[in-house]
Amino acid sequence: MKKLNALPQRYKGVVQFIYIALSSSHFFASTTTNAFVTTTTTAHFPAIQRTLPLFSEATQSSSEELRDIANRQPPPQNFYELQSDSAKAAQLAIDDGQKLLEVEFPPLPSNILEMDDLGAYQVAQANLNLAMEFARKFANLDTFKVAILLPDEAEKNIAVENSGGTDKPYPGITISSLRSSDPDDKRIFKPEQLFLNLIGGGSGGLVKPLPNTKMYIIIVASAQELPDVEELNIADPDAIIVFYNLKLDILRGDLGAPAFPAKDFHDRFLSRVKPVYYLRTRQYSRNTPNPPFMVNFQGCLFRSYPGEFQTLLDTGDGRAYRRVSGSKIRPPLGSFKEELTQNLQLEGVIKDEGKFLGFLRTGYKTTTWWEEERVEADDGWRS
Repeated sequence: MKKLNALPQRYKGVVQFIYIALSSSHFFASTTTNAFVTTTTTAHFPAIQRTLPLFSEATQSSSEELRDIANRQPPPQNFYELQSDSAKAAQLAIDDGQKLLEVEFPPLPSNILEMDDLGAYQVAQANLNLAMEFARKFANLDTFKVAILLPDEAEKNIAVENSGGTDKPYPGITISSLRSSDPDDKRIFKPEQLFLNLIGGGSGGLVKPLPNTKMYIIIVASAQELPDVEELNIADPDAIIVFYNLKLDILRGDLGAPAFPAKDFHDRFLSRVKPVYYLRTRQYSRNTPNPPFMVNFQGCLFRSYPGEFQTLLDTGDGRAYRRVSGSKIRPPLGSFKEELTQNLQLEGVIKDEGKFLGFLRTGYKTTTWWEEERVEADDGWRS
């Protein structure tokens, strides 16, 4: 922290915030009430413990042995485990020939993410720091260069300024942007780009591959900026593109809305993105006719390539999870919630209300449009 004193005053708050957040020993630490703590009659559930070696420390065994390890791998307990495991999962996918990878997890501990005064720039800075650490697992100055790409030059300049004033923070790693304007064009406002954005006409040639770059890590991009990533993939098809903490599940839901890409963008491009390291937590509440009248529970959908998608139930302290099921196919969020609910019913935490009341709770449709079977879509996103 000695270097902190040398920073300009306006940066110290951001750096201190990220330093404190990433120094948190427990990745899932939370101040909220989690599963089963609302009742004193709930039986104790044995949690998944990391009795296995870290996935990043697993020996280079056969593909079946690696898959078995990944199928039984618990979620990380801290950011060190997370970085090691996510990089290893990505490397295994790359070894299998995958080029479009999704890495998704909460960028800050849950108690930090729940803070009311948490700003978008603080989350973006956390993602940038994590992306740089992720890139260091792969970067080599001579043979494997990695670029961390923000949507445009303005966001790139902010990121560079907040990262020590250099766009090359480590050997073999560059911070850049998806769109790079003509250096001779000094205009601040470019109306033709606004027009192209509104009609979905592409970048107008502003998306260009970086020389000798083997991997691009995309951060903080919105649904409107994802077509630029497709354009980059077309321009540099041999490069690896990592969709890093973009919340693609949410961005897919924006497709088809006015001024957003059409739904066929998922079929054509996003459906090809392989979730190699995926960790999303969900919190639910269920009212009951008997005390305690409200049961709060949460679960985690977790996948570390080449393993299964695991449905995990929080055992009550926000740090330990118990495996409910595993599937080679990514379950829709509605099915994920139903698996958790059925498990709670088997354990007697909540009662089965019957098919009619269950239908009233869930409705006739439990999947979003992009989770359904689509003829033109690839199965990469769900496998």
